[in-house]
Amino acid sequence: MPKFVIEREIPGAGNLTDAELQEISRKSVAVLKAMGTEIQWLQSYVTGDKVYCVYLAPDEASIREHARRGGFPANRISAVRRMIDPSTAE
Repeated sequence: MPKFVIEREIPGAGNLTDAELQEISRKSVAVLKAMGTEIQWLQSYVTGDKVYCVYLAPDEASIREHARRGGFPANRISAVRRMIDPSTAE
C-alpha cells in the first residue's frame, strides 16, 4: 500500500490542548472507519502551525476524501518514494 505524507496548515496547532487533539483524532478515526480498511493513519507530527500526517492509502484521492469528510485541510499530499534512516549510511 502506498505511503503518503500530508501537510495540514492549522494555525496554532502546536498550542492545541490535549483535549482538542483528542477530539481531532476521534473525528479522524471515525471518518477512517466509515471509509473502510483501505486507508490507514499511522502517525502525525504537530508543529507550530502545521500537522504532518503519515497515511497508507491506495491513492491521493482517498486522502483528499478523508480530509473532505473530516473537515481537515490537506494543503500538500506527497507520496513517499523511498525511506532512509541512519542505517542507510552503513
